[in-house]
Amino acid sequence: MLKKTIFILFVSGFMVILCLELAFICVQKKKHGNLFIGGTTLYKINKAKTIRMITSANANSYYLYQGMPMGFEYEMAKAFADYLNLDLEVVTPGWSSMTRFLKEGWGDFIAAGLTITEDREKVITFSNPYMTVQQKLIHHKLLYGVKSIEALAAKTIHVRRGTSYHTRLEQIRQSGVDINIVLHDDTSTDELIRMVADRKIKYTVADSNIALLNRRYHPDIAIGLDITQEQPLAWAVRSKDPKFLETMNQFLASAKTQEIQERLYKKYYTNVESFDYFDLKKFHERIETRLPRYQEIIERESLKYGFDWRMIAAVVYQESHFNPWARSRTGVRGLMQVTMNTAHEMGITNRLNPEQSLKAGIQYLDKLYQRFDEITDPHQRLLFALGSYNIGYGHIRDAQTIAQELGWDKNRWHTMEKTLPLLTKKRYYKTTQYGYARGREPVHYIKQILTYYDILKQKPRA
Repeated sequence: MLKKTIFILFVSGFMVILCLELAFICVQKKKHGNLFIGGTTLYKINKAKTIRMITSANANSYYLYQGMPMGFEYEMAKAFADYLNLDLEVVTPGWSSMTRFLKEGWGDFIAAGLTITEDREKVITFSNPYMTVQQKLIHHKLLYGVKSIEALAAKTIHVRRGTSYHTRLEQIRQSGVDINIVLHDDTSTDELIRMVADRKIKYTVADSNIALLNRRYHPDIAIGLDITQEQPLAWAVRSKDPKFLETMNQFLASAKTQEIQERLYKKYYTNVESFDYFDLKKFHERIETRLPRYQEIIERESLKYGFDWRMIAAVVYQESHFNPWARSRTGVRGLMQVTMNTAHEMGITNRLNPEQSLKAGIQYLDKLYQRFDEITDPHQRLLFALGSYNIGYGHIRDAQTIAQELGWDKNRWHTMEKTLPLLTKKRYYKTTQYGYARGREPVHYIKQILTYYDILKQKPRA
């Protein structure tokens, strides 16, 4: 009798657990629709309420800045997690271990700028592509460029083992071109590019987007020969998981995702193809020779108003190249190119005094920032304040009015990039409050600042 009672209790307990599991599935199905049923990854991530991104730590995919995660791939993955109403976790096992981590279930998908290759397709499944790139030969600008694939013969090229670069160089070697390939196990593409810039090695290979981004940080590199045609980049999932793949492809194809991707591309790759060697070379020199004189003041004054000091340093460089005696063609003076009226308003007496100039300029920038309180995104709000610092608050408001009339989002800076130049056209500026303005100047101004800011973010803290 006791055994029978125990058996009945056991069965009853099992049925209760089973019912709870079925109830959970029903709730999740209601929340996420039919995509939840039939996919093992979807079941797991919805139950855990978390999705794990496997990636590589570099400037393109994922890095921490002031404790905050950043990177093109990371932000795309975060948007995917938000799409699924899940939290995002990041796993960085090292490049050579990413596929193994995926197959063994230590992460749910790879988002690391992977090119689709035949070898990789044998062990993982790719999403629909979201970008195309070309593999480029990278060398120091003092070396003569290589003109053809055949001219790679006898060259020593350093790449990371197991990458698509490694695969492509092996293909070239098998075609009869005698390349010396040096393989690295724990050295990132970013680091190999730095080694080229420092003339420690002569050649490496990088995807075009990575090459263009790193040229900002290492202006002495040259982006040379195309060694492939355009290749698609995609995310990767475990094989035989069609529902999860379907979900991912639906996300990547949505109109909202396309908007997010365009915004992130602008954020991380703004102006990368427009390259002024002498300007960037001079900037790298001056952040070593001139910036240290003013860094303490910049940091202190930036902290007062909650600004990132590196962004403010980028503004100072754009304004004066860290030259306290700088004078513009319009007569503004000093590190922050403060006008006489602004100097009086901010209570300073000597625009050529570095500390006074920085205090006045940063305080005035904050004043402009506060006037755009309807913009909730702090980064966007700062861009509008900077645009006002350059061309004037009234002209920015005029451009917002034009944007609204055209049916565009007036609170996004990429909209201002289109509407500010319209202030040079009479049919637009004649109806505005402040009239004609050289609207292309603040667009270029912001692009330059963001380029300098990106470089400063990648520098180790002084």
